[in-house]
Amino acid sequence: MTISLHDIDGEHSLTLDAGGLAADAAVVAAGHEPNGYFWEGLVRFAWPDLAERLDFDSEAGMFCAVGDSSDLARLKTAVESVITSPEAVHDIIARAQSSGFAFDD
Repeated sequence: MTISLHDIDGEHSLTLDAGGLAADAAVVAAGHEPNGYFWEGLVRFAWPDLAERLDFDSEAGMFCAVGDSSDLARLKTAVESVITSPEAVHDIIARAQSSGFAFDD
C-alpha cells in the first residue's frame, strides 16, 4: 500500500507515496500536481483541527505527517478513503477553491 504508519525511535509518522493513486486524475483535472505538497494542502484544508496538531515534512514524491500516533491513525483512515475516490478529491478541491484556499503544489 502507498500509505504507511511508522514508529522510528519513538517518532510517529504517516507517509503517502505520491503518484499512481486512483485520485490523481481528479487532481490533474483541477489543475494541480498530485505531489506530496498537494496532499499536505488537502489534509490542511479537509481536516484542519487534526492538521494543526501535526508537523509536516512533505516533498514532491511523498506526503509526510509527524505527530501523535492516534492522530496519525485517524488521518490514515481519512486519507485512505480519499486517495481511492476521485469524486471525493474533486469535492474537496471544489470546496477549497470556493473558500479561497490556495494549494501549494
